[in-house]
Amino acid sequence: MKLVHQIQHPLENQYANLSTRFESEYGILWTLVKQVDVPCVTYQLLNDLGHHHQAIAHSGGRILSSGELHDIRYSVMASLTPSVFNLGGQLSLFRKMIQEQNREVLMQYATKCIDVIMPRIDHFDFSLATITLIQGDALGGGLEAALSSDIIIAEKGCQMGFPEMLFNLFPGMGAYSLVARKLGARQAEKMILSGKVYNAEELYEMGLVDVLAEAGQGEQAVYDYIEKNDRRANGFLAVQKARQIFNPVTYKELIDITTIWVDAALKLSGRDLKVMERFVRSQEKRFGQPQAQTQQAQFKIA
Repeated sequence: MKLVHQIQHPLENQYANLSTRFESEYGILWTLVKQVDVPCVTYQLLNDLGHHHQAIAHSGGRILSSGELHDIRYSVMASLTPSVFNLGGQLSLFRKMIQEQNREVLMQYATKCIDVIMPRIDHFDFSLATITLIQGDALGGGLEAALSSDIIIAEKGCQMGFPEMLFNLFPGMGAYSLVARKLGARQAEKMILSGKVYNAEELYEMGLVDVLAEAGQGEQAVYDYIEKNDRRANGFLAVQKARQIFNPVTYKELIDITTIWVDAALKLSGRDLKVMERFVRSQEKRFGQPQAQTQQAQFKIA
């Protein structure tokens, strides 16, 4: 039986969009996204993830559970929304800010996205392995967030891709950098420019997904992966460090690319925005509720 302990100091927090738990037997810190509205990358989710990632970094890699300190050996990110990991950026916000030509808010949102994924890319500045478990659709910014982990475990049948090109934009918060480092620049551009949505089986064959699990068996696949690779964990972590030294993902690179995204977004035509609106309506219809209408002032970065 797996020993599950709720997180205690210094990572104990009440998050509106996250649930966390720690399993001392495996050293797994689970970060589970839970959203009431359309499961997309809202500012509220970014804010919760930002605070959570900051807490992980400040923990020094140790967590207090049942009165004892334990090492955090694995950080696993997943979603509690059935059949969805994350559908990507908050398109209703994008559309509104583009119509108003509000570069400031778009840049603040994009920067916040980079600020959230960068600590995970850097392993929170201590030795641990990062894993993303995908048990449903991961599109656009949702897939970018998933790719910030070392290992991607996905269940068969999950749909993943970057559909932004369908409304004349591109995924600007890490997609090019992260896919190119795993599959090469040519394949990254092919994925981005096609706008194609792939299934998990296809991305496993391409090498973007590391472990392919049967539908409904994703969580067990995480434990199986950890148990299988635990004896070589030291070597695995050393290789991750070597990769970052050899071909580092830098904050400057991500910010420079996301600045291109902001400039490109502001050039979208009325026709492009109508296509974007169809995406918004499709998501709202699927979940039976509108995307959260967040006030512009809430997007000021603290």
